Amino acid sequence: MAKWRCGGCGYIWDGESAPAVCPKCGAPKEKFERLDEAAANLVERSRHTNCLHARVVSLAREIEALCNEGIKDNLDPGCVDVFNKSRAHAWDMMKLSMTEMMGHMKKNKWG
Repeated sequence: MAKWRCGGCGYIWDGESAPAVCPKCGAPKEKFERLDEAAANLVERSRHTNCLHARVVSLAREIEALCNEGIKDNLDPGCVDVFNKSRAHAWDMMKLSMTEMMGHMKKNKWG
């Protein structure tokens, strides 16, 4: 399927032809540029990678919540220490993926 980039806002449209107006900014069809095959493939790869990063962020938030529950349970100091360390690692993982996605957005690799 062809991909089209809006010259007004960068929105990527998937379809055999550009839309009549951009769904994001309302730019007319004439503002859209059809992406070549290499650029279209990069958009698909970027979408996939960004979804993976989003999943890492989601899982890290789940780990954080589990660790908070373990800290609250406070079975013993050893458990609390492991939960605190695990929560810190989850926070670092989340920040790494969020930073990478931010870099993708700045490079127009969000798609």
